[in-house]
Amino acid sequence: MSLPSGSVSVLSSDPQPDAGGVEHTQWLSVVALSLATLVVASELTMSAFALPSISNDLAISTGATAWVLTAYTLPLVAIGIPAGRWMDNADAGLVFLISLFTGAIAGVLSALAPSFEVLLMSRVLQGASAALFLGIYMPLIAETVRVNQRGKAIGVIGTIMMIGSIGLAPLGGYVAEIIGWRAVFLVKIPLLLGVLWLGYHVIPRRPPGSVSGKSRLPMPDRSFFQETLWLGAAMTAALLGLEALEERPEQATAFLLAAVVLIYRWSRLEAAQSVIELLRLPRFGLPALSLTLIASIVGLASFTLPFYVSEVMEETADVLALAIVGFVGASAIFSPIAGILADRIGALFMAAVGSALSVAGILTLSFLDANSTADDLIWCVTAAGAGMATFNTPIMTALLNAAPQQKAGSASGLIGVARMLGSTVGPAIAALAWGLSGGGVAGLHAGVYALAAMAFCGFLALVVAHCRPA
Repeated sequence: MSLPSGSVSVLSSDPQPDAGGVEHTQWLSVVALSLATLVVASELTMSAFALPSISNDLAISTGATAWVLTAYTLPLVAIGIPAGRWMDNADAGLVFLISLFTGAIAGVLSALAPSFEVLLMSRVLQGASAALFLGIYMPLIAETVRVNQRGKAIGVIGTIMMIGSIGLAPLGGYVAEIIGWRAVFLVKIPLLLGVLWLGYHVIPRRPPGSVSGKSRLPMPDRSFFQETLWLGAAMTAALLGLEALEERPEQATAFLLAAVVLIYRWSRLEAAQSVIELLRLPRFGLPALSLTLIASIVGLASFTLPFYVSEVMEETADVLALAIVGFVGASAIFSPIAGILADRIGALFMAAVGSALSVAGILTLSFLDANSTADDLIWCVTAAGAGMATFNTPIMTALLNAAPQQKAGSASGLIGVARMLGSTVGPAIAALAWGLSGGGVAGLHAGVYALAAMAFCGFLALVVAHCRPA
């Protein structure tokens, strides 16, 4: 028997609405959201495996293939915040379906792209669909999960996403090698269609006229495109600046200053004021800053450790892959535990504890040297994964709890951009630390200490936020 559209049967011991107006936590909706998050989050990792084949097949330089990833990330930042603000007045359930359907179409277009230019355009469309998804992530949790179970639900999402990524990430490499790069963009389509079917049946949708008294999908206004223009230009300048930081410092400084000016110009827009007000809330703005700082730790996994394994340990990528499996496995175990604790002892407090454990976890990497074994690397990376897991779930819960209900979309967009900024800045800082210290063991330690210092600043931001009144 099929489930009726927009409804779901769930188990709950308390039929009364909570502070968020939710009577029952809709766990099937949480599962659908988890699988959708897995599909969106794995896009960058899987497509990276296709870059060498794209370079050969489309006759472009290796450096130019980086735009395949950049074309996806730019819309995430450019559209993320205005899309989140737009989501404050839209039907999150309907946008969920549209974003995944658009992502599937864009994936097919990427696979069929006859030229590099067409491939980049399809990747921009994929990024835009992902930006829409980031805008509905928090509103859907707010609509389907009781306040006192948000940590547990976000922990479930994190666990499913982490376990799934163990299979999806290597799958991209195998598909690219055996079938070709075009298949990399198609391999997730069956899963995506399955999530669409599940979401259609279990994600709640509102009838026409119930949102803002107008439409479930209000037409984006002029301010939407203004924000996209300024934020997109700022992100482009920032990426160019970070790329030139080591070899062309003067040019990098000019680009980064331009990014600051463009962000300032965006902040003066009338449409940006509601977002600025959200950031001024101590229990939202400071945790969002902490998220950006601690998300920069990804720079160790994406830059420092691959070079350390290759040049210092003189091992193959398989060793790093095993270490990443340890990271993901620890995250999958500790994420739901951290979520339950966040619900019981307070999300913000638990996020502060998790940030401290994150700092301690990545500092274990400073014990690695030229004589370290593969087992040493795996244990250190696993410890880092456990620390990050105890931070990620509580910080997301704390941010959702701090955001006003009517601004859940804006909060969701901001959270996505904050994490993306950290994931972008982290590798650049790791690369700079590696280069300035001469690489090798010194480069590893320099990267660890630099990113640990950023993570410690994130811990301090949470301590200050916890001391502020709610």
